[in-house]
Amino acid sequence: MKVSAVIAGATLMVATLVVATPAQAAPPTGTKGPCGYTSTPDEPPARPVSLPPDPEHTPDKGVVKVVVATNQGPMLLSLDRAKAPCTVQSFLHLAKSRFYDFTTCHRLTLYPTLKVLQCGDPSGTGEGGPGYSYKDELPTDLPNWPTDPTGASKVYARGVLAMANAGPATNGSQFFLVFGDSRLRPNYTIFGSVDRTGLKTLDRVAAGGITPTSEDPAPVDGPPARKTDILVARSLGAR
Repeated sequence: MKVSAVIAGATLMVATLVVATPAQAAPPTGTKGPCGYTSTPDEPPARPVSLPPDPEHTPDKGVVKVVVATNQGPMLLSLDRAKAPCTVQSFLHLAKSRFYDFTTCHRLTLYPTLKVLQCGDPSGTGEGGPGYSYKDELPTDLPNWPTDPTGASKVYARGVLAMANAGPATNGSQFFLVFGDSRLRPNYTIFGSVDRTGLKTLDRVAAGGITPTSEDPAPVDGPPARKTDILVARSLGAR
């Protein structure tokens, strides 16, 4: 799954999906619970991992803490089961499976209205995922972006933790951390928040800017110049 911004000041993360032909794709399999995690044979996992547990009653109460240690500093994530039970279930499964360990956050955006660090792809390319997808759990109570008279754009506030996607119901493993209020349509599942220490880590990464290229000496979207590796991601006491 590849998620890339297409213009400065973009209000959406737009995904480019490379789809296998029917001859290449195996029949998908899926879980039978309410989350319906479904394999994506045309997009195999970037690192071996099973489908998440999908109990008849997905845990939907409480906040789970996840410690994310990076080479740029620590982050403590608070995952909200009530807001996004299936997303939290998947994230905890991937963390427990060490899917996120020793991975690189591949994308930093520094648009005036989009300030996020994107992580969660073991391939480090922005195209990798866990080999499955699942439904959206979209926010319904976000404030309108102040300068959008239509009300279509919302505020994804500093500190928000949300899922990247490639369109409706294509959530996988990639997620983004918001370090500055960002303008987006409410098409991205919010499933938690980043603590103050984590925001300091994100600010440090953002201050380093984006790796320049010969075509773009001052990019606003691309790999962070301060390479950011997730060393380990572990929940604190979640079952």
